[in-house]
Amino acid sequence: MNELEKMRAGLWLHAVCPPIGEALRRTEELVFTLNALPPSRREEREAILKRLFGRVGRNCCLHSPFHCDFGESISIGDDFVGNFGLTILDEAPVTIGDRVLIGPNVGIYTVNHALLPDQRAEGIMRSLPVTIGNDVWIGGHTVVTQGVTIGDGTVIGAGSVVTRDIPAGVVAVGNPCRVVRPVTEADRIAEVF
Repeated sequence: MNELEKMRAGLWLHAVCPPIGEALRRTEELVFTLNALPPSRREEREAILKRLFGRVGRNCCLHSPFHCDFGESISIGDDFVGNFGLTILDEAPVTIGDRVLIGPNVGIYTVNHALLPDQRAEGIMRSLPVTIGNDVWIGGHTVVTQGVTIGDGTVIGAGSVVTRDIPAGVVAVGNPCRVVRPVTEADRIAEVF
């Protein structure tokens, strides 16, 4: 198994190596080009996203600046909105469902580094996947850490730090993020003008 395969398998590995460095540089070039394009050049932006991500659904709206490590490990469903400053460190797969709204300055991090300084300096790390279900709203300045699954229809409050799985159909907030209540029909907005 090479280092890229170890990374994708969720094993501890030495991440400072040529194959990983080359993949990171390729992605950095694509992301730089994406972020340099004005929103009016939508077709060019969409073409870059299709080259960058493993999967892109219909109606993907991704505001710049955006940053990711590899891109190819990211799968995005239909009707996605990623607001300004979204960062996805996708050393492991990041799967985002349909109709997901992600607020500004959100970080999704699949990677964890060694705790001992000498091992960190050697580039020892491990990555675990992140899964975000359908119809999820993640508020601005939230951090989603490795290995987390967020269930369908859930709302994550702004500024949360999600360190463990969050079930479907709830409002969850805080650091660490915790469920505060279910989303219910009582949350329906009756009058829309």
